[in-house]
Amino acid sequence: QLQVEESGGGLIQAGKSLKVSCAASGGAFGLYFMGWFRQPLGKGREFVAGISRSKDTFYADFLKGRFTISRDNAKNMVYLEMNDLKPDDTAVYYCAGKFGYIPHDAPQHYLHWGQGTQVTVSS
Repeated sequence: QLQVEESGGGLIQAGKSLKVSCAASGGAFGLYFMGWFRQPLGKGREFVAGISRSKDTFYADFLKGRFTISRDNAKNMVYLEMNDLKPDDTAVYYCAGKFGYIPHDAPQHYLHWGQGTQVTVSS
């Protein structure tokens, strides 16, 4: 089955940019819809962005154009470029995979999750 592993998180100042990565393995990457979720401390997990195998993209409204999701099917990689970061963006960022072609923003539809990478934005 599909396995994913996030990397690239860290401590960053507000207004700066950061790009996190997700490496997938163990499955047919091209058969999965991939998504990024985040979970602030003490809060629930929320959808950030998703991308289909054909690179159609979907974003949470609260991002207001600041984030960009992309994928490289040849390398089994998914990326999330985060621009103009704000303290409220502080969270553990998770990469997740969902078999099939139908996009969903609810975490229960995703069966394959990474351990997450911490992004901390200071003021």
